[in-house]
Amino acid sequence: MTQHSRTAGLLRRVVTSAAALAVTVVAGGCGATGSAPVAGPATSAKLTPKQELLAAVPDGTEGTFRYTGKDSSATFSGLVDPASKGMEFTTSAKDADLGFTTRMSFRIVSEQIWMKVKFTGTEGLTGLPKLPDRWLRLDRAKLTDSESTPVWEGVDVGNAGVLIEAATAVEEKAAGRYAGTIDLTSGEAAKALEAEEMTALGAAAKTVPFTAEVGADGNLTRLALQVPAAGKRKAYTYLVEYRDYGSAPAVTAPAGAQDAPKVAYELLAG
Repeated sequence: MTQHSRTAGLLRRVVTSAAALAVTVVAGGCGATGSAPVAGPATSAKLTPKQELLAAVPDGTEGTFRYTGKDSSATFSGLVDPASKGMEFTTSAKDADLGFTTRMSFRIVSEQIWMKVKFTGTEGLTGLPKLPDRWLRLDRAKLTDSESTPVWEGVDVGNAGVLIEAATAVEEKAAGRYAGTIDLTSGEAAKALEAEEMTALGAAAKTVPFTAEVGADGNLTRLALQVPAAGKRKAYTYLVEYRDYGSAPAVTAPAGAQDAPKVAYELLAG
């Protein structure tokens, strides 16, 4: 699952960047994945299951928290700090053909941004770019590709609000446990898949099964979409999990950072 609009969220765009980076580095001759959630209505009437889920999506009032997740080609994890408009996240993607893995980390504090990149499983490969093993401070004026430029876009890094808003059926199966279907052709959720995958899914994109869990504190802890097979892509689970609401550490500027070299900007530009 990938996303290609700024409103569709920061995390998916960076996952796309990481996967594209691995392909570009080799194919180019260098070597041999938030919209704010829609809150439930301010009323004493009982909320519907869908409204309960939307109200549980992170909106910044919960304080700091951690998240982890995966999609068809990458894993991701990180930390969100609403007070400082801060975020740290890491995404890892493996090149299907050559087997090496690209691990990208970003840290954002308001308008400031730092990155780390590390390649593993590169035995037998040559020419991959070499970057210092430390945080690299990026100059936004030198970031020319807006689609792969991480920015603070709110706390819903897993796009849970966007996806749940597109749910066409939601049931509470047990206390804090929900299941239903999501129409990935609807609203902002329609930007969740690449055009080729959406075409291959056809009518199945309208009824993608999902499950979700809400903790005792009323905060979302898990959202999982069971995306069916489409074309050459096998079925996979898009998963995002949240934890440590209010107890995760603050996001601050990293110590010992240095200015990013030219190659760092070239990697981000793809």
